[in-house]
Amino acid sequence: MAEGRPSHRRLKRLTALAVLGLAVMVFVQIADEVLEGEWRWLDEELLLSLRTPGQLDDPIGPAWVEEVVRDITALGGLGVVVLVTAAVCGYLVLARARAQALLVLVAVAGGAGISTLLKLLFDRARPDLVAHGMHAYQASFPSGHSMVSAVVYLTLGALLARLQSRRREQIYVMSIAAALVVLVGLSRVYLGVHWPSDVAAGWAAGAGWAAICWLAALWVGRS
Repeated sequence: MAEGRPSHRRLKRLTALAVLGLAVMVFVQIADEVLEGEWRWLDEELLLSLRTPGQLDDPIGPAWVEEVVRDITALGGLGVVVLVTAAVCGYLVLARARAQALLVLVAVAGGAGISTLLKLLFDRARPDLVAHGMHAYQASFPSGHSMVSAVVYLTLGALLARLQSRRREQIYVMSIAAALVVLVGLSRVYLGVHWPSDVAAGWAAGAGWAAICWLAALWVGRS
């Protein structure tokens, strides 16, 4: 296949390295601004823009929108992530693609672990301006839902895209994966359980970890 050519392999590695470098730069910048409190005003403005004026416990839009958003945010929750990961790993093992199964397992477990460590390190409080649309237990920065969904859906999207022979199919798969990641992150802000900067940092950290895992897979598989 064309993707096995040395030039294609180099291009994929360079792309992954570029994503990793950009993700690290973005995360460090956001973390620095959050620690200094420089973006507090922007976080507040964006969070309040999603609330009905004069009713901080009521997100904008009809009630059914809030229910839909809760469904979307569940795509980055522990239960869904565990089920998806188990189902995908089980299929890959049955298909004798054990290396890919290990990649998915390491990516997801590692992403979840890194998210927890970062939360403990920064220990940022949840938004206190608005009522929360659901229960949230851990620290706020970075958004675990945003980070883990980025790891899961970008990794699975990349694996699925490799099976497609046409460029437009690969673009379609990765676009769907990216859209899911964006929707999960936005849902966290809409529900008032995260500052926008938490979500942006989660996206950056998740994309960076996914890039690291993909680089490892390319190096091990020489593909």
